[in-house]
Amino acid sequence: MSLLELIAAADGRSLAVSAVACLDRCLPQPADGAEPDPLRPLRAVRADGREWDVRLGAARAAMAEREPADDVAEQVRKALAAAPGDFSADPLREWADACSLLALEVHRRFDTPGGAPGADGADGTDPLRRCRAGDPDGSGPLVTGELRRQIQILEILTEAAGTAGDGAALRRAVDLSTEGRRVLRAVMSRQARGRG
Repeated sequence: MSLLELIAAADGRSLAVSAVACLDRCLPQPADGAEPDPLRPLRAVRADGREWDVRLGAARAAMAEREPADDVAEQVRKALAAAPGDFSADPLREWADACSLLALEVHRRFDTPGGAPGADGADGTDPLRRCRAGDPDGSGPLVTGELRRQIQILEILTEAAGTAGDGAALRRAVDLSTEGRRVLRAVMSRQARGRG
């Protein structure tokens, strides 16, 4: 299934965890003394969404205390502010879709430093839209890796939804996301050193 098909079919918890994972991968390295994991309260969301609004408030407060290191951190803050307080599939699907696109846009920016992040492909179509629909041709290695991670996370969460393996699936999704965050932060750091 394409990423868009997986988002369309996922349940509320899978969508929420996937969206949080997308934002988490984009967060830059925190400054010394800053909360290293401001989105942690949202990772342990229950299948029924109980305490979602409380957890969302805690994550927003942690992000508000953190100085935005750059425009990517500010975009993550805005995406978190746009998270629905209502834990139901439709608003979560819309939010997960926006977070998915943001994560791919950030990865594309570092695939092509200095390039126009919103540039259309040679045929006039948005390459990220094509990528999410199942056609990653022409995407750079960071975008391709991020697309693969998003698909894997949604597949793992959707497959285990409502089963005894739900907790293990959540841990696997967090591990995949952490790996992706390390990759992107390494690229960000390398490019910053190259400019400095």
